[in-house]
Amino acid sequence: MVPKNHYKSIWLSDIHLGCKDCKADFLLDFLEQVETENLFLVGDIIDFWALQRRVYWPASHNKVLNTLLRLAQSGTRVVYVPGNHDDVMRPYAELLFGGIEIHQEYIHETVTGKKMLLLHGDKFDAQVCFGRLHAKLGDVMYDFLLFLNRTCHSLRKRLGLPYWSLASYIKTRVKKANEAIDRYRHAAVSEARRQRTDGVVCGHIHHPSLSIDDGVLYCNDGDWVENCTLLVETQRGDIQLLRWSDETRSTTLISQVNWGQESAFLDEHAA
Repeated sequence: MVPKNHYKSIWLSDIHLGCKDCKADFLLDFLEQVETENLFLVGDIIDFWALQRRVYWPASHNKVLNTLLRLAQSGTRVVYVPGNHDDVMRPYAELLFGGIEIHQEYIHETVTGKKMLLLHGDKFDAQVCFGRLHAKLGDVMYDFLLFLNRTCHSLRKRLGLPYWSLASYIKTRVKKANEAIDRYRHAAVSEARRQRTDGVVCGHIHHPSLSIDDGVLYCNDGDWVENCTLLVETQRGDIQLLRWSDETRSTTLISQVNWGQESAFLDEHAA
């Protein structure tokens, strides 16, 4: 049996169960290899929007949901902050569901005593988008981008090649997309400052990132639609951004913050 990796905390978001672009099998492989004291689900876990358009719920999606519930019932503290695609769960904030705590937002204190604000991030849409029409066009274009990503993944799989995100590759090379990502990061950091926390963990935009903005730690744990990324807190309090590799069936380190009591050092690694 392969020894499990032990973490203080794990953050996951934008899994989008119920959407055919969800990489549920990859996530299941990851969850089998880890143990954690805290598991934070930072929104868009179930994609109710996609399920309203078309019912899609394969066995792997059911296994992910059952695994999360089993973790909550076997000693792991599971905190769920709903997003916009699972906003039907927001009215149940401050309640328990199968052992899972539901909150609108949440503040986590790290091993080193730092306070981290947890929120999905859709509250910043007005600061990122130019209006309703811009947002709608963005949704249509993103659906097409996911279609291209799905086609690319299918072809690579037939050729015996590992997963690679075409969608992420295209997004990072579009100027307006990068400008929107920057606006989103600034909005999240401003909210962390307003709530007097040391950092913020969010998702929503499917763009994994770890950076320090004038002393405030910005963490975006990414997604399991395009990037297959997550955030962890180690037993000594370091914050790491990890990517799952289906080729090696293990995580690779993208970047980390060595967050001591007085200072933080950002180490960046090749993705």
